[in-house]
Amino acid sequence: MVEVDENGTPLKLESSSGTVSSAFDKILEKSSSLYKGNPDILRENYTPSRLLHRDKEIERVVEILAPALRGDTPSNIMIYGKIGTGKTAVITMVRRDMERRTNLPHPLSFVAVNCANVDTHYALLQTLGNSVSPDEESRIPTGWSLDRVYVAMRNLFDKKAGTIILVLDEIDKLVKRSGDNVLYTLSQINTELTRAKVGIIGISNDLKFTESIDARVRSRLNEEKVLFPPYDWTQLRDILRDRVQEVFASDVIEPGVVEKCAVYAAQENGDARRALALIRVAAQIAERTGSHGISEEHVHRAKANLETDIITACVKTLPVHCKILLWSIVSTTERRRLPLPTGDAYDGYAELCNRMGIAPLTTRSIYNYISEMETLGLIHTELLSRGRGGRYRQITIAVPAQETLIALEEDELLQPLSKQKVQNQRSLYHYDINR
Repeated sequence: MVEVDENGTPLKLESSSGTVSSAFDKILEKSSSLYKGNPDILRENYTPSRLLHRDKEIERVVEILAPALRGDTPSNIMIYGKIGTGKTAVITMVRRDMERRTNLPHPLSFVAVNCANVDTHYALLQTLGNSVSPDEESRIPTGWSLDRVYVAMRNLFDKKAGTIILVLDEIDKLVKRSGDNVLYTLSQINTELTRAKVGIIGISNDLKFTESIDARVRSRLNEEKVLFPPYDWTQLRDILRDRVQEVFASDVIEPGVVEKCAVYAAQENGDARRALALIRVAAQIAERTGSHGISEEHVHRAKANLETDIITACVKTLPVHCKILLWSIVSTTERRRLPLPTGDAYDGYAELCNRMGIAPLTTRSIYNYISEMETLGLIHTELLSRGRGGRYRQITIAVPAQETLIALEEDELLQPLSKQKVQNQRSLYHYDINR
């Protein structure tokens, strides 16, 4: 409801710099000279008309899927690669080309599901079935048994007929959450279909994902593998140049800016999404400050902003004990300037717990947290050998230490850690906790 004064006149909402509407108007009145095209071209969900430095991978995927254009059942594909290596973009481009063909002897359709959002056996079968449902009456409702949902999905596939290619993005998250039974179910569905044929494309950021799958499931999937290597900095530079010439006016990008973004992204696992985000945020900073060009300083500020946002988002999702462990790892490695053995990480974590009056978890639970933090990109681990003394794993942090500690301090339980002072330099953790 809009608030009004005694005369019935709508009240203006006040902000620290005047009214909200005037603040918006002030921004909108600025005519940016930076852009000549749509800034969304720099977004990660934009699929360009061409993908640079992915010709081999495109050709490999096309070779495997080509039989589907003749009405034959294509081989299953498992696509591996780290974030930002073009996996989903390649599949999207191949899918568009296949679906636009009208002279096929048999119907061809794709069903794409992001398994990070649909991550249970039941939900996946229901979603796949409803994706090919011809009308509302045929949709699979929630509440049926799993067996009944599977039968209904299979019947909907047969009703659709032709070749159906299932694209399961982030398939590793589905298996980690619900096990590999759903893959076993889908891998044998062709033996039960009469009018349809199903091919599976799995996309995973985890290169070791299939190692956790039962041998029977791997045998039934019998997938062909396509690996997407990380981009190097020269490839990222070419990708950025290709995009920015569509987005920005001439002479907007100062010398060295594209190269700086490419180098930063190459240092972070060759992530093209990261490179695009850097140049996009740098442009936004330049626009807000009234600059007529994008400089390396804008890139530095963009990098700092993105790192802070990512760290804060990751840290907020961590359980309390995982946050204490991360504090231990970050503060110790920052002080030592050396990698931290996992045993020392646990000892530091346990010491912090004891001084905070919290019972520490078992070493097994903490090592699981270490694996989880590595998956999130907060740390790196490396397995080393002591010769006859066996092997051990050491940890290095993969994020800026100060920003990480600041993000951790947002948890009230960890705030006292920032107020503690070291009283004995020979002790890693000797704090005087003042609550």
